[in-house]
Amino acid sequence: MQESLDQLHVEVGELRASRKRLVLSADADRRRIERELHDGPQQHLVALAVNLQRARGLVDVDPAAARTLLEEMGRDVQEALDETQELSDRIYPPLLEAGGLGVALRSKAATLGVPTQVKVAAVTSCPPEIAGTVYFCCIEALEHLGGGAGSTTITVHEDERALVFEIVDDRSAVVIAGADLASVQERVEALGGRLTIESEPGHGIRVSGSLPMSQ
Repeated sequence: MQESLDQLHVEVGELRASRKRLVLSADADRRRIERELHDGPQQHLVALAVNLQRARGLVDVDPAAARTLLEEMGRDVQEALDETQELSDRIYPPLLEAGGLGVALRSKAATLGVPTQVKVAAVTSCPPEIAGTVYFCCIEALEHLGGGAGSTTITVHEDERALVFEIVDDRSAVVIAGADLASVQERVEALGGRLTIESEPGHGIRVSGSLPMSQ
């Protein structure tokens, strides 16, 4: 009886620690996004407000300078839009809902410059939080892998009411420490899933996991 209670206390402690890590990870993500919003789009908007005042003063006295300034402002607007879109995609990419997991993964892999073959089988019904978790797991793995020679393959399929995914990279020089994907592993385990990372010199790396479809 005492042994069972001790085991229960251990499991409760592990659960609390896991939830704490999830909260800390989410807080860190929010702080990072806030910093990037401040340093990116927000700074562009401040510069636009300043340049708008300058352009108003130049319209009558120096039309050519006003046109040049407006062209510069147009570039700043586009850059701010691109940065805002990138941040939005990191929160929850619109393509994931509009086009599905395969389309979203292919699109993001292309922007990261990592040659990737994506094979996503049709699934009966996938909750948004499951699709989102698989998406971010795959993308974070790709971000750690980076560019260079070699190939990467992502496969996703349904197996006995679980969504199974795997990222395989054949570049022997790449090593991903387990700690690099610790936050992703916490997210997977919080949804009742599992994530494993295997790396062997000369044989590349394999990141695989599964998530139950019923939450």
